[in-house]
Amino acid sequence: MASANSQDEDRHGDEGIMSIPGASDSIDAATFEQILEMDEDEEEREFSKSIVYDFFTQAESTFGKMDSNLEQKNLRTLSELGHFLKGSSATLGLTKVKDSCEKIQHFGQKKDETGTNDISEEEGLAKLKTTIEQAKQEFYDVEKVLKKFYNDES
Repeated sequence: MASANSQDEDRHGDEGIMSIPGASDSIDAATFEQILEMDEDEEEREFSKSIVYDFFTQAESTFGKMDSNLEQKNLRTLSELGHFLKGSSATLGLTKVKDSCEKIQHFGQKKDETGTNDISEEEGLAKLKTTIEQAKQEFYDVEKVLKKFYNDES
């Protein structure tokens, strides 16, 4: 009986995040559910919350570094920062943020958004500027969803 309740709670937890407006188009349910499965207490969700909130701090810091490197026109570092944040957001299933960070990685390498065709440094910088802003907005949107999921809407 306990295992049936546990399965129901797991499904409820997953449905809980997906029922929050904005979650379904910005969070991969299967990936995020794997993180939630590591929680010992489904009420407190201390483990997953700590991972998510560490990501918030990491993303804020990385976006700050992106801004200063954009000012310095440091494409290589921007590519590295995009790659770094792409991996972190992919781990949590934050699909929109991951996709934008992948574009940042490519633009920093003076490639188009697919990473296959060369572009000029000027075009890369222009695309980086708009894509970084887009990634920030996607991050803030998903941050609101996740804070709501964790009942922390401060």
